[in-house]
Amino acid sequence: MMNILTAMMIALTCLFATPQVQRQSDADSWKITSDEVREGVRYVTAVPGGGVCSRRIEIEISVKSRTVRNCRFVGGCPGNTAGVCALLKGMKVADAVERLEGIPCGGKDTSCPDQLARVLKSLKW
Repeated sequence: MMNILTAMMIALTCLFATPQVQRQSDADSWKITSDEVREGVRYVTAVPGGGVCSRRIEIEISVKSRTVRNCRFVGGCPGNTAGVCALLKGMKVADAVERLEGIPCGGKDTSCPDQLARVLKSLKW
């Protein structure tokens, strides 16, 4: 009986295990779909990768102060993503990246906040 259970556990582990290399490339698969500046505000929209729950991230950044004015996640855990965005308002982009970068979620090596950090980090000034 123990051999059958062991074999089943090994089979399930192999079935659901994802190699680190594949997970990393998924985490880097986000894409900026729009990036424009109007009246001193940079508006960035991105589609996250890495298998996170959110489908879109919308970010407003003050060009002069390089602070987050607003952000919004479409999809994902509504309370958590709204909380992240509320905490980021007025924060320097560099500080937001430092705080959010590398946060995992649900066994993945990325998360909605990590995807936001990756997008912010990629922006050229």
